[in-house]
Amino acid sequence: MKSTGEKAMTDQELRRWLDAYGRAWETSDRAAAQRLFGERASYREVPFDDPMIGGEAIERYWKENTDIQKDVKFTYEIIALTGLRAVVRWWAEYLRVTTNIRAKLDGVFLLTFDSNGLCTDLLEWWHRQERPA
Repeated sequence: MKSTGEKAMTDQELRRWLDAYGRAWETSDRAAAQRLFGERASYREVPFDDPMIGGEAIERYWKENTDIQKDVKFTYEIIALTGLRAVVRWWAEYLRVTTNIRAKLDGVFLLTFDSNGLCTDLLEWWHRQERPA
């Protein structure tokens, strides 16, 4: 729920954020990914895991995951945007270089932003399909 004086995010601003997120993933640029999040942001890869809190934890998560991926492709569809909260369906494909497995992911983000357009809370659900490359 929006409070008085809270700036709503526009569809264009959300698309810019998602495009930057996708570029960061596709280029394995964890510093660019970290800049998309607020200082004390919460990032949960799956709902039952403890959240990663803050830039260092998010950057470490990205390093551990994107360093073993190549040929990443990321796309998305905005499902809902209300105030500073968004629901986004996303898809990704990549090659896991350590196992030579091609992975496809189908996921959903629940995103919350601050008035500066930085993500303060990311919660995702996803499923993966794998096959030999």
